[in-house]
Amino acid sequence: MEIEKVRVVYYSATGTTEKVVTAVAEGLARELGKPLETVNISSPAEREKDISFTDTDLVVVGTPTYAGRIPNKMLPYFQTKLTGNGALGVPVVLFGNRNFDNSLAELCAELEAHGFHTVAAAAFVGQHAFATKLAAGRPDEEDLAQAERFGKDIAVKIKGLTQIPAPVQVSGDPAAPYYTPLGTDGQPAKFLKAKPQTDPDKCTDCGLCAAVCPMGSIDPADVSSVPGVCIKCQACVVKCPTGAKYFDDPAFLSHKDMLETNYTRRAESQLFF
Repeated sequence: MEIEKVRVVYYSATGTTEKVVTAVAEGLARELGKPLETVNISSPAEREKDISFTDTDLVVVGTPTYAGRIPNKMLPYFQTKLTGNGALGVPVVLFGNRNFDNSLAELCAELEAHGFHTVAAAAFVGQHAFATKLAAGRPDEEDLAQAERFGKDIAVKIKGLTQIPAPVQVSGDPAAPYYTPLGTDGQPAKFLKAKPQTDPDKCTDCGLCAAVCPMGSIDPADVSSVPGVCIKCQACVVKCPTGAKYFDDPAFLSHKDMLETNYTRRAESQLFF
């Protein structure tokens, strides 16, 4: 099959997914000797745009795993804004050392349903957004090298294709329910309405938190106010230069503690061809 361009589309609130999908796409582009084009859909404005591809495109599509699936506020984008038109697709999800559950199967299904032919897929490990002790510093050098090799291996597979490939088979069920977060007591931890707090002694009113919020939910005129929906992505917490943003919701903190207690092993990425 003739590929003219490698393209990568990703949602990455904290920048972790971005690192992995970029490494995969760069490995692909180098091995194929083709140009690389990047689209970051982490801002509300970028997600307003429709993107159509052609059958000469190879598209890496990346998202983090939220509660075992595609983030529910990002799902409409994948369902309505991306049109494959016969492009080859490489779904990639990132998970924070617990499990990717059904997110990869869901992303594969969405791409196949919207005109892509999935040729390979992967679930990579990255530092957990809630519990930063889990997979701390990942993707690390080893992870990124694996991601680039994965891209090169996909390129080799594509070079050998003489017809449209069958959909890649991955673990998981695209129709399965979301994972239920648990607290340290083993009971469901309900923190849907939790929102970030602001330490007035640390906040400099720089406005960065409002700028990086993928939902546009923080008031730029008063960054301590979060009138919009919070998806707990932690972008404002991770990217605040003074450490002024934090979560204090008891259920959220209990879930965080549970994760840090039970998921300390080094989880491995999974690749599918």
